[in-house]
Amino acid sequence: MQTPIYLDNHASTPIDPRVLDTMMPFLTREFGNAAAVSHVYGWRAEAAVEKARGQIAKLIGAHPQEIIFTSGATESNNTVLKGVLPYLGKNQIVTSAIEHSSVLDTCKALQKKGISVCFVSPGEDGVVTIHSLEKMLSDQTGLISIMAANNEIGTINDIEAIAALAHEREIIFHSDLTQAIGRIPVYVHRQKIAMASLSAHKIYGPKGVGALYVRRDLQEQIEPLMHGGKHEQGLRSGTLNVPAIVGFGAACALMQEEMETENRRLTQLRGRLLSQLQNSLSNTKVNGSLEKRLPGNLNISFQFLDGEELFLAIQPTVAISRGSACSAKADGMSHVLRCLGVSNCLAQATIRFGVGRFNTEQEIDCVANVVIREVKKLLG
Repeated sequence: MQTPIYLDNHASTPIDPRVLDTMMPFLTREFGNAAAVSHVYGWRAEAAVEKARGQIAKLIGAHPQEIIFTSGATESNNTVLKGVLPYLGKNQIVTSAIEHSSVLDTCKALQKKGISVCFVSPGEDGVVTIHSLEKMLSDQTGLISIMAANNEIGTINDIEAIAALAHEREIIFHSDLTQAIGRIPVYVHRQKIAMASLSAHKIYGPKGVGALYVRRDLQEQIEPLMHGGKHEQGLRSGTLNVPAIVGFGAACALMQEEMETENRRLTQLRGRLLSQLQNSLSNTKVNGSLEKRLPGNLNISFQFLDGEELFLAIQPTVAISRGSACSAKADGMSHVLRCLGVSNCLAQATIRFGVGRFNTEQEIDCVANVVIREVKKLLG
């Protein structure tokens, strides 16, 4: 058994060998530019990109031409938040207080430019309610942006109900689907989601590639972040990263094929870890709803402990995190836990376990034993 055991699959997943196999030809002999339409190298690259576009669209129930390739969900989130309101003649964005930093930091930057932003707090279970969201809306609300699943505590929002509310009020609804795709069913057309952000490296694909879903009738109502060509429906200029896009498509195809069986296995492994911790330790507290949660997520606090000491004690054996990887270097406690009313003391003794495709029961048992042992040592 290789150590440290990797249980940080919400930060990034290892690339699936099957995905890598699909990418390899495009890292070697198939080196064409997908925009070079005058020869066979370009044609083959373009065909590979379009196949991947179709695989991604199929996973989320979209049309292939509604998939715009980007460098990742951060770029996709920025494109929506910065690019929609100028076309609407409205001045307000409504989002949640526990979004990913690529949404929150962008919204804060927009506030400095005079855009009104309302931040909805979730309930104690980490879920945004329709009632709390509806109270924030006004006739100036042009965009609602609510993530489908939280990257720290794994809680799942009812994005279909939120999208229905937005549709009723004639407000554009965007969702960050980064943690959700392949783990919970998403059908953007059926659920009336207007725009959505995706990333490959959370679903066993390569880093540095993502996508923005934009409903066809809205593609002329969003200002691109970058200009310089007519790539991607004119919404994202720049030479396409063909190998990464091919890998993204393959990762989506695998997620769609294996979602049901994989979710059952991850839920079982998550339950195995939680039951061992709770049966041996009385000082544990799970953050957020266990019922409305991603199958591989466990965000748990350990009372009466120095979190830094616990983290350092288990780190040689287990690769885990204390929250979002994108906020790991920031000072202060998790904004997500703060919104849930978790105390500073308890928040600093919190660990996020992210169980993934390649974890085994043997690894889960080893992790549980290490954590239990080290917690008991620290409690004396």
